[in-house]
Amino acid sequence: MSCNEKEVATHEWKTLKVTATAYNSFEYQTNTNPHITAFGDSLKPGYKYIAVSRDLLALGLEHNTPVTIKGLDGLYLVKDKMNRRWRNRIDIYMGTDVKAAKEWGRKKVTISYQVEIEKDSISSQPLKE
Repeated sequence: MSCNEKEVATHEWKTLKVTATAYNSFEYQTNTNPHITAFGDSLKPGYKYIAVSRDLLALGLEHNTPVTIKGLDGLYLVKDKMNRRWRNRIDIYMGTDVKAAKEWGRKKVTISYQVEIEKDSISSQPLKE
């Protein structure tokens, strides 16, 4: 790309208030295979992953969506789906650290997540400098 060409934004960040809980890789908290997600990914303690309630999938929080959580450092990836009974909720993966998950408890948090801009609306987006 030359200096005179402008790059068109293909992604945007959205913000949402959700309830956040925490979970671990144990059968009693998940299922009989606690290291495999509903998307089929392998969970590895120490990585920053979240599960999302299924209603959030329709809002763009799909598999591998990058997410920031206000008050926490780093970028999290959507790697799991929660039980259908939950709404407007995320579950933060805390590996095998049950104490940290219990200390987290349940909190209202603001998340930001990246979604692809629909191709039809890209032409109407401002150009990135």
